[in-house]
Amino acid sequence: MPEPTAPAPPKQPTPPAPPLIAPKFVDKSTPPPSPPPPPPKSPPTPKSPPAPKPTTPDPKPDPKPDPTPDPSPSHVRSSITPRCPPLIHKAPPQPSPDLDIVDMDTFQQILDLDEDATHEFSKGMAWAYFTQAAQTFKEMDEALVGKDLAQLSSLGHFLKGSSAALGLFKVQASCEKIQHYGQQRDEEAGKNLSVDGALAKIETLLSQVNKEYTAAETWLKNWYDEHAEPEPDSPDLERS
Repeated sequence: MPEPTAPAPPKQPTPPAPPLIAPKFVDKSTPPPSPPPPPPKSPPTPKSPPAPKPTTPDPKPDPKPDPTPDPSPSHVRSSITPRCPPLIHKAPPQPSPDLDIVDMDTFQQILDLDEDATHEFSKGMAWAYFTQAAQTFKEMDEALVGKDLAQLSSLGHFLKGSSAALGLFKVQASCEKIQHYGQQRDEEAGKNLSVDGALAKIETLLSQVNKEYTAAETWLKNWYDEHAEPEPDSPDLERS
């Protein structure tokens, strides 16, 4: 038995062709119209100057409070204006009296030679100086009476050196002048002296140097009384 055949598919209708559009005819001989001219620019508007800023007056400082209290009894002051303390003028520091008598740097060098707080060594130097000075002044008085300028010059030179060793600069300076006057020479004035002129200057200077020496001797003795420890008793005295 023959097999049945499938039916043929139906034919699709053919779409109609699009209509033909005739191209537009462009006449190239006629130039295209020119674009319209741009509108004229208006002149810029001038800017007006900025308005000045309003100035405000500086605030006035508050008036200072009246230090005079209100006499009315109902017034109560909220604060009291402090008053500056009065200025106190201090007197300038006065120089130490020690500096008018002794050169402390030189005297300290003598103290550095001591081995302990008794200051036995430097104290011995000071007391030997007292003995020498007393004898020297006595001999100066005798030489002045005898008008012995050479002896006066020598004695002045001797006491000048021993005074300088302890730092007694005033006694040292006066003795140096006596030394030069004994040589009939005034170094400060830069001139020579006659015999009578030199003797007159030495006589005046001797009274001055005696006062300077007395002040120096008093100062040295007071210093050792205050600073030197007493020396220990010797073993022989302890046994007895």
